[in-house]
Amino acid sequence: MKICVCIKHVPDTAANIKLAGEQGFEDSECKFVVNPYDEYGLEESVSLVEKNGGEVVVVTVGKEAATATIRSAMAMGAHRAILVKTEGQFLDSALTCKALKAAIEKDGTPDIIFTGKGSVDTEGFQTQYRLAAALGIPVVNEVSKLTVDGSKAVMERETGSGEREVVEMTLPGIIGATKGLNEPRYPKFPDIMKAKKKPIDVIPLSDLGIDEGAGKSVLVKLEATPERSGAKMLEGSVTEQVAQLVKILKEEEKVI
Repeated sequence: MKICVCIKHVPDTAANIKLAGEQGFEDSECKFVVNPYDEYGLEESVSLVEKNGGEVVVVTVGKEAATATIRSAMAMGAHRAILVKTEGQFLDSALTCKALKAAIEKDGTPDIIFTGKGSVDTEGFQTQYRLAAALGIPVVNEVSKLTVDGSKAVMERETGSGEREVVEMTLPGIIGATKGLNEPRYPKFPDIMKAKKKPIDVIPLSDLGIDEGAGKSVLVKLEATPERSGAKMLEGSVTEQVAQLVKILKEEEKVI
C-alpha cells in the first residue's frame, strides 16, 4: 500500500506574527509546525502501513525552510518526502493543487491521499477538492472514523448539529482528516534521529513546468487584527445599564 500525505508548513498558532510590508510577514524567527489537521492524516497513514505494509510519502509545497517541518513528519513515521520548492510565502490553492498533482503523478499513483480538513493559516479549505478534481478521483472531507478494506474505504464524517454520515468510497481517493480520527503520536528521540537520514526529493516548482506567478488569485494586502479596547463596566440598575449600552452602541460604536 502506498499512501501520500499532503502536509503544509504553517506558523504555530501561538506564534507572534509580525507583518513585513503589505503582502508578507517576518518568518525568520517564527516557529513553524506541521499543519495540525494534517497530523491526523499522517498518523492514520502510518498506522495503516504498520498494519498492512507499504510506504508513506509526505508531499509538501513551500519554501526550502519547510524541510524542518518535513523532518518532523518523518519522525512520526513517514518513509520519504517530496518538497515542491517555491520562493514566495503564499501560493493560491489552485496553483498549490497543480503542484501537488504534478509531484504525485511523477512519483506514481498512490492508493490513498490524505490531507487535513483545512490549514490553520489561510483557512481556504479548497485544496483537497481541487486536487481530487484535478486527479479525477473521489474525495471525502472532515473524516473522523475510517476503515480500509482492500480497495474500499468506509468513513464517518460530521455534518453539523452533532449528526454523522457514513460514506463508502472506492480507492484511490482523497481523505481529509479531522480531530477525532486518531491521536497523533509524539516522536521519540530515536525516531527524530532516524528522520534526519530519510530522503527528501526537492523539486523546484519551475521543474514541473509551473509558473509561480500564474495563480488565479492575488494577495492584495495583509492587515494585523486591531487590538481590542479595554472593557467598560456599566453601573446602575438593569434599566440604566441597558440605556447606557444602547447609547454606546449608537453614539460611540455606531452599530445601531
